[in-house]
Amino acid sequence: MAGHNKWSKVKRAKAVTDSRRGKVFSRLARDITLAAKAGGGNPEANARLRTLVLKAREANMPADNVDRAIKKGTGELPGVIYEEITYEGYGPGGVAFVVKCTTDNKQRAAQEVRSIFARWGGNLATTGAVAFQFLHAGQFLIAKGKTTEDALMEFALDAGADDIISTDEGFEVRCGINAFDKVAHALEQKGIKPDSAEIAYIPANTVPVTNVEVAKNLLRLHDALEEFDDVQTVFSNEEMDDAVVAAAQT
Repeated sequence: MAGHNKWSKVKRAKAVTDSRRGKVFSRLARDITLAAKAGGGNPEANARLRTLVLKAREANMPADNVDRAIKKGTGELPGVIYEEITYEGYGPGGVAFVVKCTTDNKQRAAQEVRSIFARWGGNLATTGAVAFQFLHAGQFLIAKGKTTEDALMEFALDAGADDIISTDEGFEVRCGINAFDKVAHALEQKGIKPDSAEIAYIPANTVPVTNVEVAKNLLRLHDALEEFDDVQTVFSNEEMDDAVVAAAQT
């Protein structure tokens, strides 16, 4: 796994085991509730909600769960009030982390995230101490075979995309946060289903990790953060080659 390589995270997410599926459903439900609260409960008129509903279907989340999450967001059903919080920190080796949480208890979330960082050789940082090392933008990943760079150029830029990057795995479309919904809708109209679509923190620079012990602790830090229910997404800027990752996982 390379923190800067979002494709690695996508592949890992697709390999979610049954034992963690409940946590995936819980996180999706929170995101769906917040999206419905912010933009209404109609997926046709709320591109962010529509994207999350599609994610829920891909994860085989029961339709009743999705419907309840939407109704909690619109106020049709009572539910817990969630807040979105972003934490910044440093992991082993000086790797920068941005951790997005959705929680009903800010104090609990802060204490647990701080504890997780400390447990694996890291520390929380003050707001703004880390985020400047990332580009905060909309990011869509589209596997090769679903479209071509020329086809994307024809409509994605008109929809508000800022950049289209071709990689060995596929295409990365970036856009401003305010253009995210419009670009998502344009892709949907063209029948192109992204492998990943989110408002991301994209590293402006990466930190090479060659020490196996540091790599082990980084992987454990990632796992511990992702196991915490309040954590929705973890972004980091480490760069590890496959040999280091393999050694760290033994």
